[in-house]
Amino acid sequence: METDTARDALAQRIRHNLSSLPDVREKRMFGGVAFMVDGQLAVSAGRDGDLLVRVDPSQYRKLLSAGGQPAYMGVGRPMGEGWMNVPMNVIADDEALAWWLAVGCTSRSG
Repeated sequence: METDTARDALAQRIRHNLSSLPDVREKRMFGGVAFMVDGQLAVSAGRDGDLLVRVDPSQYRKLLSAGGQPAYMGVGRPMGEGWMNVPMNVIADDEALAWWLAVGCTSRSG
């Protein structure tokens, strides 16, 4: 399935980026591959290759201007300002992905 390919490709890129961290676990959740850092969900590779990122709610508006989008749990069900969806095209290069992963890893307690 094409969407699984996009998800799995992103998950592999995330694995590579987070490999230097001591406590990273993967868990399949809601059709995606979630990455737990120090026991807390930081990011998740979505079915379509988009990235779900935990964000500091105080940085939400700023991160919207960096390419993030509101995250939804379903049609009309926003996840709130602690989560953001980052489209595949925004994280196409490794530098952009690394930046968004850092956002997720540093926002875990937010």
